[in-house]
Amino acid sequence: MALAVKKHDHRNKNVYRGYGPVVENSGTQHKEMFNIGRHEDPTPTYKQTDTELDKLRGISKEQNVWPDTADNTFDEEFKRVFSEGLKIRMIIAGGVIRSIGRSLGADQLISRFTESEFSTLGLRRYPTRTRKIENMNSVYDNVALSELEHEDSTVTVLTTFNYTGLQALYDDRYIDVPPSENGFIVNIGTLIEDITDKRIKAVRHRVKQVDFERHSIPCFFNPSFDADISKSISGRTTAAGETTNLFGEWMRDYLPAVEPGLLEEDMTKILLIFLMLIKLLHRIVGSDAI
Repeated sequence: MALAVKKHDHRNKNVYRGYGPVVENSGTQHKEMFNIGRHEDPTPTYKQTDTELDKLRGISKEQNVWPDTADNTFDEEFKRVFSEGLKIRMIIAGGVIRSIGRSLGADQLISRFTESEFSTLGLRRYPTRTRKIENMNSVYDNVALSELEHEDSTVTVLTTFNYTGLQALYDDRYIDVPPSENGFIVNIGTLIEDITDKRIKAVRHRVKQVDFERHSIPCFFNPSFDADISKSISGRTTAAGETTNLFGEWMRDYLPAVEPGLLEEDMTKILLIFLMLIKLLHRIVGSDAI
């Protein structure tokens, strides 16, 4: 578990970027995952006096963790392939945002994505379930699921290879989405719908349980941490703006809701616990011993 996020190994610092094992009792979500981001510099350190917003900003810039096996060639190639994969997908997603902004005469939409610290490439493995568990079926139509029903945040560039299982809600029913094969599926999320005054529609989707192991690679392209999401392109207060102004603050509640197997309900709570433990260790053994 050397690469696991803190929820699954409290010895590790990362909260969002890293490995998440299959959680057998996570209801409609049944998957194994690994996340990387844009950041190779050391994760910003925290002080006891830091605000919750400071801690969230640090999470958005978590340093990637990479496999460290006995096979150096594999390790280097794994890092190269997925780093390049993230760059390619972010170029595609950035083009989508520019196209939307220009078509709607809303350059301010484009400017909200200059930093995109939370943007992430994920590897996903959906194993077959070995047993039935409570709450594994959709409350919408009682279909067994391996990915919960949700809308993404902004723009997702998804690779599903030749795997079926992905479904999208259309005309009040879930329909099968054809596999991406050698291409990509581009999905629009809830914030884009809200900020564009619903001129661009978000797609609610899920993965139904299938009788074979399934793999996919999603890339989540997100606004800058400090992007103001409180107003739409027409100046209307958005749904997000009723509770927060900044995208980074909004992610505090959104991410744990869509990734319950990976994240704590409160992403900053576990960081606070970690800081308290470090402070206690300093008192007991002194700073030179740590």
